[in-house]
Amino acid sequence: MAINDIRFFELNNGAKIPSVGLGTWQSDPGLVGNAVAAAIKIGYRHIDCAQIYGNEKEIGLALQKAFAEGVVKREELWITSKLWCTDHAPEDVPKALHRTLQDLQLDYLDLYLIHWPVSMRKGSVGFKPENLTRTDIQSTWKAMEALFDSGKARAIGVSNFSTKKLQDLLEIARVPPAVDQVECHPSWQQTKLHAFCKSKGVHLSGYSPLASPGTTWLKSDVLKHPVLNTVAEKLGKTPAQVALRWGLQMGHSVLPKSVNESRIKENFDVFDWSIPEDLLTKFSEIEQARLVRGTSFVHDTFGQYKTVEEFWDGEI
Repeated sequence: MAINDIRFFELNNGAKIPSVGLGTWQSDPGLVGNAVAAAIKIGYRHIDCAQIYGNEKEIGLALQKAFAEGVVKREELWITSKLWCTDHAPEDVPKALHRTLQDLQLDYLDLYLIHWPVSMRKGSVGFKPENLTRTDIQSTWKAMEALFDSGKARAIGVSNFSTKKLQDLLEIARVPPAVDQVECHPSWQQTKLHAFCKSKGVHLSGYSPLASPGTTWLKSDVLKHPVLNTVAEKLGKTPAQVALRWGLQMGHSVLPKSVNESRIKENFDVFDWSIPEDLLTKFSEIEQARLVRGTSFVHDTFGQYKTVEEFWDGEI
């Protein structure tokens, strides 16, 4: 593989997804627009959004400004968004996409994902157990396929699907999912899911690729891990750059989130160098732990899943 040959990954529909995207989860309104504008100027061509993040309107304004100023053309950008759990009913899926497109001020998305394999009562707010309902992924997916047919979602996929849930979907899908976006970083490497995705032509996209150091309720010290620091020192890079480059060399796109311009720039400096094989093997020494456990979606009485083990089909 040529060293800088990882700027894109080809999906099963022939589209090319830029390998590094700007994550916008937990990027506060008031900050996210500037982060998107800065990222586009730095060279990012992939912005990862979701309706539940509550900041798509501001991102839409930043995109329009970038288009108007000639910084970038719409067709040069890859914009992803996600269907929230309250909109899984087939008749609500196109309405949800319509809202997202209105907020982002776009005619189409490059990728639309089912955010979680979880269904919640329409119109409900928050994560109360009584809002959880039974999922019907097959019906929701059919509605997603109709959006793909219409061209308003040029690729469709899922997020937070275990190997088993992805396998179940592939068995019934007319249009196979192009992407499964999941937590993925050196301390949660998703080896089993990665191998399965590869065997089925589904692209794995990694959120929290730096193990969410900016998150208050998810604590991880992966960037302080001796393996990352040793590799970073040897290559003259930062531990964050090493974590991101590891992801690219593993074959998945990465979605680092930041609203800090210098960090946004640092996170994009992951091309034109690589981690040599002898150092890459050291990543297998890192202890594994899932950070995003989905406990809000698990309940004894309500919804579909009684335990975290059941929710992830044992992949915890």
